[in-house]
Amino acid sequence: MLQIIWLEETICQQIHLVGGKAANLAKLANQFRVPPGFVIPQPSVPQSVIRDAYQRLGDLIGEAQLAVAVRSSATDEDSAAAAFAGQYESYLNIIGADAVCDAVELCWRSAGAERVVDYRRQHGLATQAHHLAVLVQALVPADVSAVVFSANPVTQSRQEIIVNASWGLGESIVGGTVTPDTFVIKADPTLRHPTQIITSQIADKTTMTVRSANGTQTVRVPTLLRTRPSVQAEEVLEMAQLALDLQATLGYPVDVECAYATGKLYLLQCRPITTLAAA
Repeated sequence: MLQIIWLEETICQQIHLVGGKAANLAKLANQFRVPPGFVIPQPSVPQSVIRDAYQRLGDLIGEAQLAVAVRSSATDEDSAAAAFAGQYESYLNIIGADAVCDAVELCWRSAGAERVVDYRRQHGLATQAHHLAVLVQALVPADVSAVVFSANPVTQSRQEIIVNASWGLGESIVGGTVTPDTFVIKADPTLRHPTQIITSQIADKTTMTVRSANGTQTVRVPTLLRTRPSVQAEEVLEMAQLALDLQATLGYPVDVECAYATGKLYLLQCRPITTLAAA
């Protein structure tokens, strides 16, 4: 019986074992800067095994009490038909083996949450997930987070890349608690290269998600940062290039979650743009 599967293992690319979120990242981990981690494929995995894997991950990073992100990964999540964005539970800045085991259990319980059942029903899916795994990754202590679309999900233009960025961890953007800065970038898909920023809308970013004691909290953005651009032009173009590279690698337009920490860009999640799946 499979107990722990590491992202770098080839078997981690099998959706039926690790779910869509983890499988997508496993396919990309060797080419892009993806935080290291492991997947717990079944609820029957003993806590002792999870604790050992958490310790091994901490040893890899060089931190005994490593902060991690614990996320659900269902077999039909992050697919072309349904993204399930924000439906299953995610827990950020989880520190210590006990807390990790608790967060893993809460992720499994979220499979039966009312909002998940409603989402499945609205998309014509079975009301119960076929399989739910849990992904544990080293947390990226993001200074800035962003959601990037390699094609415009509203106009369906393949010549426009959309970047939404804001301060702190990405939960504020994904959860809709902040109005992010929005950038539209012109791209030439044949050259796989972003050419210029067409428009920049710098928002009044009132809140952000930050790390707290073994978790996160929403706080007010300091006044000096509220109307300051969260990313510079070169960072916008770097994220646009990342989206185009991912699109070329996977063969379809992508919806990307990424973050900057100490000047480095990390890939946190990648899924198809569901509104363009049939285009």
